[in-house]
Parts: sequence; C-alpha cells; structure tokens
Amino acid sequence: MDRRADQGWIEVIAGPMFSGKSEELIRRVTRYHLARVPTQTFKPSLDTRYAETEVVSHSKMSTKAIPVADSDELLRAVADRTVVVGIDEGQFFDDGLVAVAELLAGAGKNLIIAGLDLDYLGRPFEPIPSLMLRAEYVTKALAVCHRCGGPGLFTQRVVQSDELVVLGATDAYEARCRHCYNPNEASQQALEI
Repeated sequence: MDRRADQGWIEVIAGPMFSGKSEELIRRVTRYHLARVPTQTFKPSLDTRYAETEVVSHSKMSTKAIPVADSDELLRAVADRTVVVGIDEGQFFDDGLVAVAELLAGAGKNLIIAGLDLDYLGRPFEPIPSLMLRAEYVTKALAVCHRCGGPGLFTQRVVQSDELVVLGATDAYEARCRHCYNPNEASQQALEI
C-alpha cells in the first residue's frame, strides 16, 4: 500500500480580510517546499490584485501560484508527484472545491486552503464553511478592528456595491469587530452623499 494514501488531509485557514490568511498559507507551503516536499499553490484566476502568478499577502509576502478558473481546472492541474496543495482565496472557487479537496485528500494529498468564511454581509461564504466542516485542521484567524483595535471577526465593505465579489484591499474593505461592524454602512454612506 502506498504510504501517502493514508496521509492526506485538509487544512483550512479562515477569517476576515487582513487576518493573515494568505500570509499563513504562504508560510505553511514554504515550510514544505524548504523540506523538498513537492508543492503546488493555486489561486483563482480572477484575483489579479497584486500579481497574476503569485499569491501575495497584504504584507507583501509571496509565493508562486498557478491561476485557475474553477475547481475542475485545479484538479486537472495537480501533478501526480505533488504532496502539498496550497489554495488561496478559496471563497472565489465554485462549490465543487469541496469534492475536489476530498478527492485529493483521499488520494494522499495534503491541502492547505485559505479563504473568507463570511461575506461582507456576515453570511457564510461558501465553499469555505463546508470545507471547514470536512477539514482535519481549522485555523480561525482574526484581524484587528480598523475602528477600535478589538478582535476583527468581520470584513466591512466601505465602498458602495451590490455585487458579492468586489476585488480590493484597504481601499474597499476594513476588518471590524462585532461592535463596529455594520453590513449596511456603505449603503448608508451613499445615501448621505
């Protein structure tokens, strides 16, 4: 029996924007890479904020990444020899990411997936919550509230848009604690102008 076949697992790093999810993903994947364990890192092709072929944290840490359009393309791109699969911005993938992650873990791959667990309205941001339920390891990261310095659990959108996905960083979002978070803030500010 292949020794790797019984070693696959899923790790999820979840939390709001500015909580260090991508930075932690980069750190974990880099540790394996330094130990000469075959790794591949993926990101959604729609995320071109900092680089097209790298995962880049807000603190400017980075690692090479393969941009893919969806979970099927990701599955096809995982090399046989790869042991560790890093996936950034998991919330931007389709719900098929859950089945792909389980398939890869069942085949002996170790997955490390980072993503938002809540959207800007405070609702579960699939597929991250479903992946958290199926993961062996879950890290819930918190940011620092941009208003009061408390534990930032939520991603506050500070620009007006009804779209679920608005790519941006500090210009479009802030981390907020439960007391400072207001999902309607951007809409209310637009009405006041």
